Amino acid sequence: MPTYAVTGATGPFGHHAVEELLRRGTAPGDVVALVRNPARAADLAERGVVVREFDYDRPETLAPALAGVDALLLVSGSAIGQRERQHGAVIDAAVAAGVGRIAYTSVLRADSTDLPVAPEHVATERLLAASGIPTALLRNGWYTENYAGLLGQAEATGSIASATRGASVSPATRADLAAAAAAALLDETSAGRTYELGGPSFTLDELAAASSRVLGREVVHHEVTPEQLSEGLVAAGLDEGTAGFLVAVDVATAGGALQVDTADLQELLGRPATGLDKALRAARP
Repeated sequence: MPTYAVTGATGPFGHHAVEELLRRGTAPGDVVALVRNPARAADLAERGVVVREFDYDRPETLAPALAGVDALLLVSGSAIGQRERQHGAVIDAAVAAGVGRIAYTSVLRADSTDLPVAPEHVATERLLAASGIPTALLRNGWYTENYAGLLGQAEATGSIASATRGASVSPATRADLAAAAAAALLDETSAGRTYELGGPSFTLDELAAASSRVLGREVVHHEVTPEQLSEGLVAAGLDEGTAGFLVAVDVATAGGALQVDTADLQELLGRPATGLDKALRAARP
């Protein structure tokens, strides 16, 4: 039977993907959880999943951990500014280990978007193409949980602010995107395909209305300028770099960067993506 490996398997996305592989009937012994700290994957090891040390910043751990792996889910790293180097090391190790296929978690419309996270994903996609390993590109939209994070603000103030200019967004829950990644990993025919993955679309006004339903109090969305948004974020305690990043995301969103109309996510899931109200209720503390 093929052996499937998942990087970052103790992280929220990777752990969901491992669980989905098991849920879909993959034998635990055919699943390899690649993690920086194997002790944190004890729950998976107890269920028969193979756990191997795998640290993006320690290249000597990579190729040995990929020995015997047929298909690899490369979950993009979280260290912005370091990902091209880290991903490149993983790709080199996959070539050395003879990995047959890769599925990579990129970002929505990576090669044409204004999202500030895109350049590292584009660079990784190019490295994958140059590697010769058949690859499925899983271009993920934003996580719904990114918007659910506004619930605390909404509950405290009755308002949320954005500089999105009424644009729609098409996020999906982390669990849905991870389940889709697992499905692509299991499907040999996914190699060579590019999936643009997003869930049901909504505007920030509609997010405010859904927040009202979930919280049981009125929540209003206020449209502000990028400058006003930056000032508000800094006043709330964010450093200028983080505030600038979030403002850049809103500006890109206003241009349609986080909206997608494809049914790629539903195709991989084999079911509709999770709706906004359900996602907000699940994410509420």
